[in-house]
Amino acid sequence: MTHSRDLPRSSWCDIYPSRIARNLALACDLLPERSQFCAVLKADAYGHGIKQVVPLVMAQGIRCIGITSNAEARAVREAGFTGGIIRLRAATLTEMETALADRVQEQIGSLDAARQYRGLVDDGHNLPKVHLALDAAGMSRDGLDLATRTGKAACREILDLLRNQITGICTHFASNEPNHLRQSATLFQQQVAWVLANSTLRRSDLTIHAGSSLSLVSGIAVETDMYRCGAIIYGILKPELGFVPTMELKARIVGLGAYPAGAAVGYDRANLLERDSRLACISIGYANGFYRNAHNRSAVIIRERVVPVLGKMSMNTIVADVTGNDDVQVGDEVTIYGRGGGQVISNVQAEAQFGTIMADLYSDWGVRNHRIYR
Repeated sequence: MTHSRDLPRSSWCDIYPSRIARNLALACDLLPERSQFCAVLKADAYGHGIKQVVPLVMAQGIRCIGITSNAEARAVREAGFTGGIIRLRAATLTEMETALADRVQEQIGSLDAARQYRGLVDDGHNLPKVHLALDAAGMSRDGLDLATRTGKAACREILDLLRNQITGICTHFASNEPNHLRQSATLFQQQVAWVLANSTLRRSDLTIHAGSSLSLVSGIAVETDMYRCGAIIYGILKPELGFVPTMELKARIVGLGAYPAGAAVGYDRANLLERDSRLACISIGYANGFYRNAHNRSAVIIRERVVPVLGKMSMNTIVADVTGNDDVQVGDEVTIYGRGGGQVISNVQAEAQFGTIMADLYSDWGVRNHRIYR
């Protein structure tokens, strides 16, 4: 009997743990003195697989991991991580309660969440510490807005309810454009000072944290005890600093045919051939993350040549023009993203043709396609 792991894959992600390890080391080298690093492994480590990435994080000596879901927290613990886990969003009461076994530190950014968490304390649970989440002119999603009287009143009540549980104060910068980042960083520190002045919390007992991968490489001095970084781990940013992409997306040619000038390619007859052409049918489509909006602006690599993709994408196939490339054969590997011999479909090219950012693409591709660790 053939096991599922032995079946040929129509499309797959090549993932390179050695590149992840290298990116982690480079990122930690960028940290200002006395700043910590929180490795963000949400979205199943941006599609790379949490259980494969956690050992690389541990090898680097990193003691904090950021997640969003309970399943991610469980996967982190099952991979052997014993350090701190922070949930990087608000959580429901059910999520908070069922995450206790994995010692997840929650972000508390509303009075309702604080009351729910305090209820767990009163029920006798031995709870992990929490992080007070401030908005600081940020994302307006799950942090307290201390710019208002209502926000300050809610914060005072939260501080009274959870004063023995708070281990950190955090925010998420909405923009890393230099002027915005400076303003947000200054405002955050002012709000932290207000919290300390209106509570019994001691600065020496707290981790004050803000800043992402973009903040770390911004060149702007941000006062933070810890950067929470994801994108930089996976080579999405700053290739000029040595960071390299950690995933490549591949498929195969499953059919070749000769078609005359005037023939339509794909749905809705959206493309008509201007000359007699040789076309390759490739085993990937929008169900595998080759988005339909890439119509008329995408290319792939076949036998070290960049060739255009024609017609609208089907659910599991695309068509590429290989006219004049007589050596192309059924079964040839096709590079959708990454390096194919001496050619590259880069981050910039992928973002342009799919109309979104690499974090979106990675997390989607890693879920939709089989992963092979190289």
